This record gives sequence, structure tokens and C-alpha cells, in this order.
Amino acid sequence: MTEISVLTTSLPTIDEVRAAQKLVYSVMPPTPQIVWPLLCERLGTEVWVKHENHTPIGAFKARTAVVYAAELFRGSSGITGLVTATRGNHGQSVALAARRFNVPAHLVVPHGNSREKNAAMRAQGANLIEFGNDYQDAKEHSQKLADEHGWHFVPSYHHDIVKGVATYWLEFFSAVSEVDTVYVPIGQGSGICSCCAVRNGLNLKTRIVGVVADGAPAYALSFEAGRSVSASVTTFLGDGMACRVPHEESLAVILQNVDHIVRVTEEELRQAMKIYFTDTHNVVEGAGAAGLAAAMKERQSLKGKRVGLVISGGNVDHEVFAKVLQD
Repeated sequence: MTEISVLTTSLPTIDEVRAAQKLVYSVMPPTPQIVWPLLCERLGTEVWVKHENHTPIGAFKARTAVVYAAELFRGSSGITGLVTATRGNHGQSVALAARRFNVPAHLVVPHGNSREKNAAMRAQGANLIEFGNDYQDAKEHSQKLADEHGWHFVPSYHHDIVKGVATYWLEFFSAVSEVDTVYVPIGQGSGICSCCAVRNGLNLKTRIVGVVADGAPAYALSFEAGRSVSASVTTFLGDGMACRVPHEESLAVILQNVDHIVRVTEEELRQAMKIYFTDTHNVVEGAGAAGLAAAMKERQSLKGKRVGLVISGGNVDHEVFAKVLQD
């Protein structure tokens, strides 16, 4: 067993997740899980889709920072601002929490980030700062700003972040029984680790399959190696999965709990985005479509099984989405 796989990892308990639901439901209602007949026909099996694109910010991250911030402000005083790095959805969540607790939000994005995600963050009142070429550059700069200005750095992976994300998995597994396999996209790991927490807490036998972009393979390479492996990022459509350096705690959870990880290409993401639109009339961003892309690759092994997919977000620039539908 490798060093990282024996790290002490703390996943939320079911009781903690149920308590977090009260906070989450103060800003949003539960999201639906729906069986879409055309998707079932396409995959040749029963498919349930969890619609985290139906939140106030169009992504599952609406559940996260409000839970994190509630714990933060309960135990701290004198916080003059929140700062984080983001490609968009995490930043909107931090901005949402900052408004709720009446402090400024400073969000660092890499150059060339989605214009419409940037606009959405600014609309929430956040101060947007562009720095670096990828998420890792932005993260390192945001941590530097936290030190320089005394702002609180909000991580993308933390026990309280996972606790918030896990509320959607508790909704899903409470509504849908005997799910054989779920496909979960991996960015920094909060989505898939929260799935592990609820699956384990409810003592279910569901297989959890991670999904990464072929152009952001760090978690897949790390899973194969059993240790953290960094990798350059080239994905465009899968910007929500654009991780160069895995988070060690989330990787430890993944190594202990995930069945395998599937890599999907830009073309497979493009096709999955288009399929979601034609089969469900939902607009889905690349990372949100990754689970479907992976299930399409493995559909021969899914016959007769109940499958779960999560649309983790629907925030895609309209010009990008128009091209996806045209191609």
C-alpha cells in the first residue's frame, strides 16, 4: 500500500450531512433526480440523472461554501474577506456565502477563463482577479493574497465543503434504491469524495466510478500509480475538471473507495453535451457531461443495471455551446 493511501482521511458522517441539509435548504431546495427515456434507450439500461444544474448558481457548488462559511464564522471573528481560486462554479459559491455573511469575496481566475462564469461571479458582487495560466497558478496566487491581506482562503476541498456536497448524494441515494454504478466527474475531488461518504454511511454496494478529462489526467494517473502525479492541463470543454495537481486528502479517499477512473476525450465530452440537450433539453457544461461520456464508453457492461449520473453544472458560454450543437 502506498504512503498516500494510508493517510488519515475524515469523511462526513450521515448525521453531519443531514445537519448540513438544513443550511443548504436555507438557500436552495433539493434538486430532482430524473429518468429520461431517451437516455435509457441510448445506454440500454435504466439511468437516473441528478440535476445539480438546477441550483441558484447552476452547479452543485451552491451547496458548499455556505456550509463551510457557517462553520467558519461560528468559530472565528474579525474575518475581513474571503479569497479563493476558481474556474467559476466554486467562485460563485464563495460569492454566495460572502453575501450571506456580509464580507467581501475576492476570486482569482486564470487568464482566458469563461467570460460568462466571470460575469456571473461579478454579478454576485465578487472582486474578480485574473492571474496565471491555469487553476494551480490561480490557487497559488490566491493563497499569497490571503497571506498579504489577511483574507481567509477558502479551499475547494475541505471536510465542511464535502459535507455540503454530500447533501445532494443523500438526496439521490434516498430517492433511488439499489443503484449499481454511479459516474462522478473529478475536479478537486469534493463531488466524488462526498459520494463515497454517503455510499459508505448508508452501507450501500454501489460502485463509484470517477471521470476525468483526457486533457486533465492527474487523478487518473495518480489512481494508477497509487500516489500523487501531476499532469499538464490541455482540456477546453472540461474546464471544471482542469486539475494539474491532485489534492492529497481527496486522492487518499479516492484510492480507498473508487472502483476505477475513466478518461474521456474532448470529442466524447462534446457528444455527451449534445446528447444531454437532445435527450433531456438541458444545457450542460463539459464537466457536467463527463459522467454520461464515461457511461457511453462503458455501456456494454451496464446492460440491465441501474446507473446514476450527475450533471454537476450547466454553466457553459453560449458561443461554446452553440459550436457544440453545430459540430
